[in-house]
Amino acid sequence: MMSTMDEAIHSFLRWLEVEKGYSSHTVEGYGHDLGEFAAGLPREIDITAIEAVHVRRFVVGLYGHNSAATVARKLSALRTFFKFLLKEQLRDTDPIVGIAGPKIGKYMPVFLTVDEVFRLLETPARKDRFMLRDQAILELLYSTGMRVAELVSRDMANLDFETEMLRVTGKGNKERLVPVGRPAVEAVRAWLPLREQLTLDRARRGRETEKEALFLNGQGGRLSSRSVERMVKSYGERAGIPQTVTPHALRHSFATHLLEMGADLRSVQELLGHASLSTTQRYTHLTLDHLTEVYDRSHPMAKKS
Repeated sequence: MMSTMDEAIHSFLRWLEVEKGYSSHTVEGYGHDLGEFAAGLPREIDITAIEAVHVRRFVVGLYGHNSAATVARKLSALRTFFKFLLKEQLRDTDPIVGIAGPKIGKYMPVFLTVDEVFRLLETPARKDRFMLRDQAILELLYSTGMRVAELVSRDMANLDFETEMLRVTGKGNKERLVPVGRPAVEAVRAWLPLREQLTLDRARRGRETEKEALFLNGQGGRLSSRSVERMVKSYGERAGIPQTVTPHALRHSFATHLLEMGADLRSVQELLGHASLSTTQRYTHLTLDHLTEVYDRSHPMAKKS
């Protein structure tokens, strides 16, 4: 019978990975936050003995050392964890009921301008060992709006070069088909000979080859999310973009630029793989200049020059 916090966390993380289909990066984050909470509990405490006072003590201890957003995230992890315990009938009460998180400002996605995206896409150069791979990754991230975890989990078979469509598996193992722009398709095609060479080199070293992954690291294994994040950040700095560039910033840019060009919110929701339209509505932060331009061009009572 499961009773300790460690056992409960292990079961919860397994549930997130298997039942909910969360990425390993997300599961790792939940595990870190819950482990931090567990470290402050009495040793070998039974999960039924955890009370609101334990949670309050943990949350209060976070202030002063973490941002409001981080405190809110850790509290959210605890909420999800205790809901899981209730669902599994491992607890009768929720110790977080009535505990409020910090007030945080409305989140506005960080995105690049079209000019900044073009500068970024043109940054990989011949001096870069994996120029062709990196170009393909940058093009594909911006062309599809994929999450970085979705990108690194893509296999060769997921991209149809003829129809220029990519099968993406998102959160909760939900699949969606996303169109891929011609420049991204050609960039991926240009990368394939180098991919084959990395696979051959790996085989010569006597190691099992990676037959499925679309993107490989220097050792011929599947590329990791962290490696892509470091690569994108590095190219952003070289491109002279003032803000830190992340794969998620390219996802935000993808959505923002589509909406600026007149795409409807429902279509963008489908392309991004959002379960809720309210999540997609964060991207309706179009600039005042753009809104004014649309108004002047479209409204019958707008002033005409």
